[in-house]
Amino acid sequence: QVQLVESGGGLVQAGGSLSVSCAAAGPTASTNVLGWFRQIPEKDREFVAGITRAGVASYNEDSVKGRFTISRDNAKNTVYLEMNSLKPEDTGVYYCTAGSILRLHPKDYNYWGQGTLVTVSS
Repeated sequence: QVQLVESGGGLVQAGGSLSVSCAAAGPTASTNVLGWFRQIPEKDREFVAGITRAGVASYNEDSVKGRFTISRDNAKNTVYLEMNSLKPEDTGVYYCTAGSILRLHPKDYNYWGQGTLVTVSS
């Protein structure tokens, strides 16, 4: 079983920056990948970014590439998402997830954090 505890998030003005983090606890195989999805109102949960234990990262090319940076501290089994140049359309609940293979669809992940709200005001 994997436990994910998120922190960070909050309210920021458009153009600003915000960071969220997620501490994972569980089997090594199940936390090979740590990542973030977000739930924007009236939209399906979408992939934001993911990173493997080896440091291979993937981003949602269309929406966050170039603005968001994902990183992880393997010693702490913690993943970080630094969000820059935030836009109102980035507003949503950000969920941490863990898995063994880096995939882009939420159905491919079994473990989820409780979610943290990010609100970007215009």
